[in-house]
Amino acid sequence: MGPGIRHAVVVLAGLCLAVGAGACGLAREAGGSHQHPAGGLTIGLLLPDYTSRMQKFDKPLVEKRIYERCPDCRVEFASAQHDVATQQAQVDAMITKGVKVMILDAVDSRSLRHSIENAHRAGVRTIAYDRLAEGPISGYVSFDGDRVGRLQGRELLRAMGDKAHGGQIVMMNGDVSDPNSAWFRQGALAVLRGRVHIGKAYETTGWRPEAAHTNMSGAISALGADRIDGVLSANDGLASGVISAMKAAKMQPLPPVTGQDVELSAVQRIVQGEQYMSVYKPFVYEANAAADMAVALIHGRSLAPITRHTVNSPTTRGVPAVLLTPISVTVHNIKGTLVKDGMYTVDQICTPTYAAACAKAGLTR
Repeated sequence: MGPGIRHAVVVLAGLCLAVGAGACGLAREAGGSHQHPAGGLTIGLLLPDYTSRMQKFDKPLVEKRIYERCPDCRVEFASAQHDVATQQAQVDAMITKGVKVMILDAVDSRSLRHSIENAHRAGVRTIAYDRLAEGPISGYVSFDGDRVGRLQGRELLRAMGDKAHGGQIVMMNGDVSDPNSAWFRQGALAVLRGRVHIGKAYETTGWRPEAAHTNMSGAISALGADRIDGVLSANDGLASGVISAMKAAKMQPLPPVTGQDVELSAVQRIVQGEQYMSVYKPFVYEANAAADMAVALIHGRSLAPITRHTVNSPTTRGVPAVLLTPISVTVHNIKGTLVKDGMYTVDQICTPTYAAACAKAGLTR
């Protein structure tokens, strides 16, 4: 069990005590038949999109935990498809439907402020999920973004070897509208500053891989393919765009590239040697914490027994928060982290295309 897992288990032990010991048993299947009595309490779950992560992990995990903690609760789900106006309308709809608490992963933390204020005036409590939102939020749950950035920076320097002293890198940061992006960048810079030269740095619009591809192509043209010793990529989607641009420029060998979120395709790139690392954020702990906070609020309970931190947003100080610990994943510990935790099976990772690389990495059944 890695340090991130140990930390999260301790946090979750507190959550069990806070919400009720009897609720720590097996949960019913999320999305299955679930009877809700008339006038049942409603929790809104608003996600920015419905990517593979949100579909396979966040949504079902949050719903499962809520039903476990609160059999009388109902979950009202909405996906904004990464559109601000859509999510603003969805918040309004949640208020109209009588939702009591919202778990909100904001498309744009600043643009959703007015909607959160409207919800607050209507007596709806909001928990910011995964990224900090502006406005009168009641709680926040995420992974420690500073640690994410520091992990990425340290692993990049390790992968660069002798070039970690004075080498040149490209920084492919996330969207400037996402407060997590600045958090990750600050953590990485705390490690990288004074060690390497940052030849180019980009704020990638919408976290889009195609934008990262375009940015990286520009960096290669400006700096030269043979003068880029590493890329600090803020997440796996951006890493895919970075790597495709480097392949198009026929860079060989590819310099080390970081990532985040351990997307299956990224894990396969790590096995193949195209991406050096990713950051694993065990989603079950984040989802469980958000669900437990929502259930506590919907029953009028304090978040104090659940939260161990406070954070400040541009509009609100002292927001009760759960900040979990991320874990670095390289080819050397895939089996001991992702496979061990049930995130992916060896068969899912080691398709025929990656069979030889998996065998070399010791990823066998």
